[in-house]
Amino acid sequence: MTEMHRPVDNAPFLTHHHGGLTIEGYSRAAVQSYWRIAELKLGFDLGAQPWNFMGTPTWFVTHAHLDHIAALPVYVARRRMMRMEPPTLYLPEHVVEDVRKMLLLFQRLDRGRMICELKGLKAGDEVALSREHVVTTFATSHTVPSLGYVVWERRSKLKPEYVGLAGEQIRDLRLSGVAVTAEVRTPLVAYTGDTSPDGLDACPAAFEAKVLITEMSFIRPNHRREKIHKFGHMHLDDFIERAEQFRNELIVCAHFSTRYHPDEVRRYVAAKLPPILKDRVMVWI
Repeated sequence: MTEMHRPVDNAPFLTHHHGGLTIEGYSRAAVQSYWRIAELKLGFDLGAQPWNFMGTPTWFVTHAHLDHIAALPVYVARRRMMRMEPPTLYLPEHVVEDVRKMLLLFQRLDRGRMICELKGLKAGDEVALSREHVVTTFATSHTVPSLGYVVWERRSKLKPEYVGLAGEQIRDLRLSGVAVTAEVRTPLVAYTGDTSPDGLDACPAAFEAKVLITEMSFIRPNHRREKIHKFGHMHLDDFIERAEQFRNELIVCAHFSTRYHPDEVRRYVAAKLPPILKDRVMVWI
């Protein structure tokens, strides 16, 4: 009898390649949100955890609503079961101790150790991922305290005053202790999680990042924006109002309400987006 091997498909996700980055994930309001960028070896939010994502060692969680955090203990347990290195999980600092207690309870129930590194962050913090990449945080606007994240590429660039010098001169300056280079940062990926427009507006880098992953929970005109904003979400019209501000190459819009059929979302967004956004917005549903 032939044994058939199929990939484990325990949670849905979509995949898109852009500018050397592979964006993978899924997000539906009140259901689950989870994303990863394979080349950067990091993910955002753990509302569910596709088996394929288990190898990603570093995660940044925006807030503690269940559709963004429910699979955190599952992910930690799977890594241990597969004898992988304990992961590093970054969370808003105020939830770290409660998450630690949650993991201890699951450890008691599961009778398996929940080994991971939990690190709390606040708005304005910075995490060095590698020599090439750093993550910064910004405050978003939701019904619970929440953070957004920007992944930056950083490179050393020769300072303008030394451009044109011979290699030997630059070497001699460096050996004498002169700093001949300066760090230059470029925003690669911005991720907002759930937020009202205030959270997006407070982070200029989110409008400049090569890829912006954000929410567009509501699209219909009869859904009142003041109420949507009060509950920490965004409407299609919020994007239309800010059309001139977006400098992103790609804007991934997700987290659509379950009130909408996917075909309705695609048709409505395509019909209403202005030309300046139409070719850059990707409806992720």
